[in-house]
Amino acid sequence: MRSIGDDRTTRAIIRDEALRLFAAGGPETVTLRQIAAAARVSPGLVVHHFGSKDGLRKEVDQHVLDVFEAMLGELTGEGGAELLDPGAGASSLSEAFARHLPADSPLPGYLRRLLLSDTDAARLLFRRLYELSRAALDGLVAAGLAAPGRDPAVRAAFLLANDLALFLLRDRLTEVLGTDPLSTDGMTRWAPEMLSVYAGGLTAAPPQPPGDAR
Repeated sequence: MRSIGDDRTTRAIIRDEALRLFAAGGPETVTLRQIAAAARVSPGLVVHHFGSKDGLRKEVDQHVLDVFEAMLGELTGEGGAELLDPGAGASSLSEAFARHLPADSPLPGYLRRLLLSDTDAARLLFRRLYELSRAALDGLVAAGLAAPGRDPAVRAAFLLANDLALFLLRDRLTEVLGTDPLSTDGMTRWAPEMLSVYAGGLTAAPPQPPGDAR
């Protein structure tokens, strides 16, 4: 049964259960009946709210996009300095996820499936993420915290591709590192190395944690 403290609307509960099931098995394999059962509603109520499975999937896609836009918002405007200051806040989209989402969140898994699909939604999501990445870079450049490079469009795409690699290769990275890179512990290892490379290249040493006497 739903918890007493769950104040989400029925529509949000259906959307969230669809997101979880889509992330686990892929949208193509999940049925409306399975979604309705997970949300503890009737299939007819799912159709009432979303019209069809395709309509529900579009709403899930939009929800995922909205979440990503909110997290990328940490890297634009006043948050631009965070890219060069690991203590100031989230320094990348992946770090924002690690900070704000529970370890069992289906969003990273859904993102991976969506971006690797040949769909209009995947193309739209990537283009929106790229636009936000470009805006973040432009904000850093305007603040004097980054150089635009000879080709700012490529630089923004490079930064986005590196960030998204954590989502696309999460399982393989976990295997070789022994830590989930999107977990709090994993990001504690990942962020200093990433920031040192971005700030000083492959010859730069990552900053030592406060109190580390080694």
